[in-house]
Amino acid sequence: MLQVKELAQQCDVTVDAVRYYTRIGLLQPVRDPVNGYKLFDQKDARHLTFIHRAKQLGYTLTEIRRIFNECNKGNSPCPLVRDIIQHRIRENRIKLENMLALQDKMELTLKEWEKMPDGIPDGDSICTLIESVTDPELENNNDWRLQHGH
Repeated sequence: MLQVKELAQQCDVTVDAVRYYTRIGLLQPVRDPVNGYKLFDQKDARHLTFIHRAKQLGYTLTEIRRIFNECNKGNSPCPLVRDIIQHRIRENRIKLENMLALQDKMELTLKEWEKMPDGIPDGDSICTLIESVTDPELENNNDWRLQHGH
């Protein structure tokens, strides 16, 4: 049986991580009847290693809990694991496309701004650079906000 610090060292994680995973129920130690310390066994070490690996692949703690629940029911969690990562890959591709589009927009905007003088706030203007940007998507978004009182 291992105490918190020993388990953390064995699995190369922080003591705080072990405590947190215990608090949210991903690890389930027993109490030492003599001193009340939490004691972990090798199953906990395997779970902790699994949690660490799954997090490195982008799984959330909620998803890891669902994976553990499938195991506890005696079911293979592998279909769930595949479904989650396929969903995450699709999400990431969309985020990457959006980030690349934003990067392009930022670079084009900066090139335009290099041609412009610095403005001085005059009560009607805050920063002429940002105020000079024309973006139909941004304009549509602002129209919606104004119509809905935001």
